[in-house]
Amino acid sequence: MSVGNRTFYQLLVNSLLVSVINFTVWFAITFYVYLQTRSVFATGMVAGIFLVATATTGIWFGSLVDHHRKKTMMQMSALVSLVLYAMCFVIYQLTPKDAFTDPASPILWVFIVTLMLGVIAGNIRGIALPTLVTVLIPEDRRDRANGLVGTTFGVSFLVTSVISGLLVGAGGMFYVLLVAMAVVLLALVHLSFVTVAEPEPASAGDEHRKVDLRGTIQIVHRTPGLMALIFFSTFNNLLGGAFMALMDAYGLSMMSVQAWGLLWGVLSTAFIFGGLVIARTGLTSNPVRLLLLANLLLWTITCLFPLRTSALLLAVGMYIYMFVVPYIEAAEQTILQRVVPYERQGRVFGFAQSVEQAASPLTAFLIGPITQFAFIPFMTDGLGAELIGPWFGTGPDRGIALVFVLCGILGVALTMVALNSRYYRQLSQRYLVSPDPVTSDPGLAEPVDPGYSDLGVGHAVEEVVHPVDLLDGRREHNVRDDA
Repeated sequence: MSVGNRTFYQLLVNSLLVSVINFTVWFAITFYVYLQTRSVFATGMVAGIFLVATATTGIWFGSLVDHHRKKTMMQMSALVSLVLYAMCFVIYQLTPKDAFTDPASPILWVFIVTLMLGVIAGNIRGIALPTLVTVLIPEDRRDRANGLVGTTFGVSFLVTSVISGLLVGAGGMFYVLLVAMAVVLLALVHLSFVTVAEPEPASAGDEHRKVDLRGTIQIVHRTPGLMALIFFSTFNNLLGGAFMALMDAYGLSMMSVQAWGLLWGVLSTAFIFGGLVIARTGLTSNPVRLLLLANLLLWTITCLFPLRTSALLLAVGMYIYMFVVPYIEAAEQTILQRVVPYERQGRVFGFAQSVEQAASPLTAFLIGPITQFAFIPFMTDGLGAELIGPWFGTGPDRGIALVFVLCGILGVALTMVALNSRYYRQLSQRYLVSPDPVTSDPGLAEPVDPGYSDLGVGHAVEEVVHPVDLLDGRREHNVRDDA
């Protein structure tokens, strides 16, 4: 094992600890608020705070990561979370417990917002870690490292609901906050002993030590096909918001809450296995193509599993779905690590996070009412029940199923359009001819000359790379020689 790999594994374990505890705090406050207030509106607001804060802070966090050493920002992330959790612990201890039973209580929302800010501060790690993969891992093994990163999030998701439920049941938020402070402090101490050989931030002496959204958008825009990739992922998340809003209702229409919780524990293992397979085998030589093909499989499954009211179809379909997701995440990270200059990767990762994450809550907030007042009546006693009810089924659950099928059809159509677009060819070509942003001359890592247009770059690249070779997913070794 090389020094770089050893350091990567230490950072990965450290991030796993913090990720588990941050997700535990998020789940725990959701459970606690519902148990205290019995208000679905209040728990929905908790989720809304998390999603909106994630979408709005990504660009800022990315700028912080680019302008400072990555390890320093991971330490600051943990320190901020620790301070905010400690503040919440004091608030929790000093506030009469009946003040937390009123969903309109100001102190309750001060407690919730402060706690969620501590969770959101942990998102800095989610931006810093992929950029450190660029530095610590050789280019030909970064896809496997990205698979391991995805596995850590799968493990976090698997154990979080169990841990948070036990802690809340044992003592409300008291043990949750106590464990959170202890784990974050442990991670902070451990991180201080990890030596990370990373270059000095390129913008350390730059006058543009600010968010620089305009410059980040220019970098994305100047990389042929990259903006299209981000918008493609955004649209996928837009459709994926339907799962966030409707999946629990659909599953609980077929099984008990206990069985549903157990099923999700099993489904989470698919996310872990998917990441481990990537870590073992890596991705193909053209991760752009793999990303789109994985999305095609994902949306095809979404079309098929709701066709019948079947817990088995649901379980099998969602297991494959969860297994494929790490491939999509790892492919996107691998692409960005290759085509974006290292000194800009934090901002681009943050920009992608903000844009892509903004889509899911929008759909989640809209799809519930649309399903409740349009699709469920349509498939219960409306025209849909008459037209397709004899073979598709009728009732509220079939209304939800119809939403899933329609989302799947839209996803398949979008992916097919993307596979046949010039943006796909441009980004594939760019990935294959881009030098490694770490080992190559820094000047070569710049996406394009600022004076070039996207169209000009696309045409220039097409002259040295044959599209057929790219569509076959094979690396053309003679590209640079021919050029």
